[in-house]
Amino acid sequence: MEYSLLAAFGIGLFSSAHCIGMCGGIVGALSFGLPPEIRNDRWRLLPYILLYNMGRILSYTLAGALVAGVGGELLHTISPRYGHLLLQGIAALIMIAMGLYITGWFPRLALIESVGRPLWRYLEPVGQRLLPVRSPLQAFLFGMVWGWLPCGMVYGALIYSLSAHDVLEGALFMALFGLGTLPAVATAGILTSRIAHLARIPTARRIAGITIIVLGLLGPAMSLMLEGNDHVQHLHHRPTDESRMQ
Repeated sequence: MEYSLLAAFGIGLFSSAHCIGMCGGIVGALSFGLPPEIRNDRWRLLPYILLYNMGRILSYTLAGALVAGVGGELLHTISPRYGHLLLQGIAALIMIAMGLYITGWFPRLALIESVGRPLWRYLEPVGQRLLPVRSPLQAFLFGMVWGWLPCGMVYGALIYSLSAHDVLEGALFMALFGLGTLPAVATAGILTSRIAHLARIPTARRIAGITIIVLGLLGPAMSLMLEGNDHVQHLHHRPTDESRMQ
């Protein structure tokens, strides 16, 4: 569990290049729509930026809990013992695809966004009714709607959260993923043009993508090591248990 949660934060952190490109413009537009006395004062603007993102992260958390609940049922159906390893292997492949997507070597991952478009057609009008944002509550509620915007990186993280052991871990996984994206997206809302320029640097995107790939490969490797250690310990203790029975 500890590694998967650390990986969740890492995925969010190193997917910043994508998040800035996709979400930085949204935060920038929302900030520009605020009254001049707020958007021109960074200390008054900051709470709005944070509330947009807290609403977004809360939606990620709810989605993670929902997906992990489905994953738990899959684990029980596939195999109580090996189902988790299988789902974690699938999750690792998704993480590798996410890393390749960030580097620009696998742009087809964006096709996964089509899965959420039917839901977004219902939610987008709700978000439109909250604009222009004029209060902190509006900012938070708009952030919650924004959290359901179709995004290949978010959907990739959600598929990874299928391998969570329970609903709580799935929720924590997506919460930490969202917190990992927070520094880049929040900063982009204040320094939009400068941050967006950094996100377009190919070398930065490749380093971020390769790091996500490494995180994806480490997960199954660590699980296999733990499984192997458990098997060795079982064999080691088995003769003792049999002798006690005699």
